[in-house]
Amino acid sequence: MGRNLYILAASLTLFALVSCGLAYTNIAQQPGSPGDASLWRTMGLVLWLIALLVALAGVLSSLFEQAERRTEETRRRRRS
Repeated sequence: MGRNLYILAASLTLFALVSCGLAYTNIAQQPGSPGDASLWRTMGLVLWLIALLVALAGVLSSLFEQAERRTEETRRRRRS
């Protein structure tokens, strides 16, 4: 599960970088596209913060899985 969360965090980070990049290019000023640069920056910041939270969840998930594995190995050693 931790690996899936890392992939999700990387995808969200990529989208955040694209959003921030759009805020500083002329693409945001083209006809038919949302032209509010502050909206692009805000969206990039929100996506980046969500990516950080997802990455933290991935790290914690990996740590708890490792702790469970080690506890199970210790129980097996004590039984035999």
